[in-house]
Order: sequence, then C-alpha cells, then structure tokens
Amino acid sequence: MGYRALLFDLDGVIVSTEKNHFHAWKKTASQLGISFSEKDNEALKGVNRVDSLKHILALGKRIVLDEEFEALLHFKNEEYLSSIEDLCIKDLLPGVFDLLNLAKNKGFNIGLGSSSKNAPMILERLEIAAYFDVAIDGNGVTRPKPDPEVFLNGAKRLGLSPSECLVFEDAQSGIQAAKAGGFFAIGVGNPWLIGLADDYYNSLTEFSLERYA
Repeated sequence: MGYRALLFDLDGVIVSTEKNHFHAWKKTASQLGISFSEKDNEALKGVNRVDSLKHILALGKRIVLDEEFEALLHFKNEEYLSSIEDLCIKDLLPGVFDLLNLAKNKGFNIGLGSSSKNAPMILERLEIAAYFDVAIDGNGVTRPKPDPEVFLNGAKRLGLSPSECLVFEDAQSGIQAAKAGGFFAIGVGNPWLIGLADDYYNSLTEFSLERYA
C-alpha cells in the first residue's frame, strides 16, 4: 500500500480528556447562564476553541463583545488545564504506546494533527513527545477541521504525499478533513464513524500495522 507515516488526532485517539473539556465548557456556559449538556458537547468534538464558544453562544442566543469573548476563551482554557495537571503516560488510551513503538521501530514517520493549542504540552505530559516527527496543532492552521489543512501541513512537513499517510481520528469532522485531503482515514473508538471512515477500530489494540505496511 506504500504507507510511510501515521498522523494522529490527539483527544479521543491518543488520550481521552473529553470529560475535562466538557466540564470546562459547562462551567464556561454557566458563566453566561446557558444550559450545556453532554449531548450539546457532542457537536464540539474535533472543533477548535473559538468555534466551540461560538456554538455555545448560539445555543444560548447570546452575543458578547470581543473582550468578553476572549475572557471566556481564557476561562475555559484555564479550567481545562487545571483539570489535566496530573496527566501522565498511564492515561494513554489502549494500544497507543505499543503502536508508537512498533511504528518507530519499523521506520514510519509519526505526526500529530490536532485542533488543540495545548497539544505539545499534553504530549510532553504523556511522555511521548519524542515519538513525533511533527506536531501540527491549533497554532499551526488558519482553517480548522473539517478543512484538511492540519493534516496537509503535517504531510508537507514530513515531505510526504497524503496518499502515503494514515490518519487516525475519533470525530466526524476529523474523518471528513482526512478524506478531503486525500488521506486514508481510520476511525477509532466512535461507532458513529463506521461507514464514514475508510477503516474502523474500537481501539488501537485491534489495529495491525502490518496490514498497511
């Protein structure tokens, strides 16, 4: 098949901090008097921070000035960061560490394509930053998923074409981004992606690198 690189989304694929994000957004919404449920939170998966806040404001039919908007973004991020202070390698999702080791030993390039602006810090806390040849986060793109920019930038930095890269995603917007960019899209841990992704696995423990080598 000629694949030479693995490009990973972060949250929901490498580590799960979805609950942390949800509770941080819920607290942010409460600052605005907006009710925010786990069902509402589903729409934010794979979406960057700015667009997530815009979605919450739309839920509450609220409009805020730019200064308050920035303050709310800061509040959410501080709440989130506070909740993951103890994040460590033990929090890696099943199969991640073994796959990173195997891929590195077999000469695959490894990259990250995440909407999170906290991604580099999270990789460090998880003690896996050294495995990544490139990490494209929310600071390195102008167009968020489902635009393919984050993955296209990763492939470009690796000197590879999209057809040489496998993308691992847990969100619909991420799968759409991967496929729009010409990548082979692998859904992980989210049954709603069955039929949308090119391949699907309940967790990375089921994934066989040899199948794609």
